[in-house]
Amino acid sequence: MPKNNLIEGEVIHKPHVSESKKVILGVENFLAGHVGLIKGKRVGLVTNQSGVNRSLQSTADLLFHHPDINLKALYGPEHGIRGDIFAGHKISTQTDPKTGLTVYSLYGKTRKPTKEMLNGIDVIIFDIQDIGVRSYTFISTMGVVIEAAAENDKEVIILDRPNPIGGVKVEGNIVHDGYFSFIGYFPIAYRHGMTVGEIAKMHNTEKNIGAKLTIIPLKNWNRSMLWNETGLPWIPTSPHVPDWESSLFLAATGTFGELHVLSEGVGYTMPFEFVGAPWIKSDEFATALNNLNLSGIIFRPVSFKPYYFRLKDQQCQGVQLHIIDYNTFDSFTCGLHIMKTTMDLYPDHDLFANKNRISSFNKVMGSDLITTGLQTGKSVDQLEKEWQQELNEFKKIRTKYLLY
Repeated sequence: MPKNNLIEGEVIHKPHVSESKKVILGVENFLAGHVGLIKGKRVGLVTNQSGVNRSLQSTADLLFHHPDINLKALYGPEHGIRGDIFAGHKISTQTDPKTGLTVYSLYGKTRKPTKEMLNGIDVIIFDIQDIGVRSYTFISTMGVVIEAAAENDKEVIILDRPNPIGGVKVEGNIVHDGYFSFIGYFPIAYRHGMTVGEIAKMHNTEKNIGAKLTIIPLKNWNRSMLWNETGLPWIPTSPHVPDWESSLFLAATGTFGELHVLSEGVGYTMPFEFVGAPWIKSDEFATALNNLNLSGIIFRPVSFKPYYFRLKDQQCQGVQLHIIDYNTFDSFTCGLHIMKTTMDLYPDHDLFANKNRISSFNKVMGSDLITTGLQTGKSVDQLEKEWQQELNEFKKIRTKYLLY
């Protein structure tokens, strides 16, 4: 019998990355040659469970045990320093059991470090893995940290990390005045195609913040890389982003989840990968979406019952998103088409029925263009044309700050 082509034990979905081409993280680059930047200085670290090197050693532990680093305090973002807190839940200041250091919460009574929180440190280091989506609050935390550092005459060092969904594709509208919030802190596209270091550089310069900012760059990363091409292990960045592909699904379906009408799979085993409701007919829904012939994506009819959160214990029908080409998949556009198709097929079920949720949805979307556009019957193409000029302007600004 002829042997198949599969090598025993080989992971076929993960491209092989040679040693010479492995991506070197900012934290690894920093510890290998830039510790002198903080010698003799008292250090604070903004991090969470995603702040690790390729050997899965935490940045907090690496800095705490380094003989030439004086780590004095930790700061935790949304979901907490260990990443086990549900989205949106407030967190209190606590003590880290491993290091004994105070962990100041940046997602509790305050989201911006106070003068008191920064007393006793000279430099604040940021090392958190982002997912490439504007509404994910880790970059917002970075923004306010940079501002607080400037206001309190502290240095800031950003340990850069890859954008898991790549640095080429840029999608979505730009946040408008009146809609800035912690889930839309920067005037950037929803899928921005930037690393945290690049966003930090842009924010500090464009807003004239004047922080003493240093970016420790990646090595061997290029903009066309997706996470599975980096050779790096993925650490769940939050409870509902268990793998890197979740970032792409979130960029598509996480937006309309704010309306609390459809389930976007949060509460089931496939967060952001399933979309449905009790009143949807799965075959009809999947057929309509597949007939759109969207790039890089096909839809499978499914039936599911969320175990918790929205539509808990209700039998839902809908679709599972299957990405067949990462490079051509337009995540934000896909999300708009899902909303539009739902409204066309099921006009008796108003996606905007929960009036208390429209404000949150508009903040995620960065304006009310999508809400008013969909409610007045505009097509997805018409909506995207409305923000094409501002998207092009953002791309021009963005180019000045690209490091790779």
